[in-house]
Amino acid sequence: MVALDRLAQLSAPRQALVRLFQSVNFGQIIGLTIRDGDPVFHPEPTVLLDVKLDADEGERPEADLADFMLRGEVRRLFAHLDQLQNGTVERIEVRSGVPRRVIIERRLTEAVR
Repeated sequence: MVALDRLAQLSAPRQALVRLFQSVNFGQIIGLTIRDGDPVFHPEPTVLLDVKLDADEGERPEADLADFMLRGEVRRLFAHLDQLQNGTVERIEVRSGVPRRVIIERRLTEAVR
C-alpha cells in the first residue's frame, strides 16, 4: 500500500475531513459515519467548537494551502478508518486543527480480535 503523506493524495471525502479539522481548530466531531473507509457527511456529524474567550486562537497556517504534508495523527486516524471500513466514529477530539483522540464504535465480536 502506498503511503498517503500529502493532502492532495487523499480522496475528496478525506480531504474534506482534514479541512473540517482545520475549521474546528479546537473541539469535537461527533457521530461521523464511515463507509468503505471514507467519511460520509450525510447525515452530518455534530460539530462542537471549544472557544477560548481569553485568547485569539487564529486559523491553522495550512488552511489556505492547496497541499501540505499530513501530520502523523491524521495518517494514523486514516489507518484506523481503513481497518474499520464501515461504521461510526463516535468522537474525534480536535486540538490545534489536528485530531488527537478518537473513539470508534465496534461490535463486541470485532473488539475482541
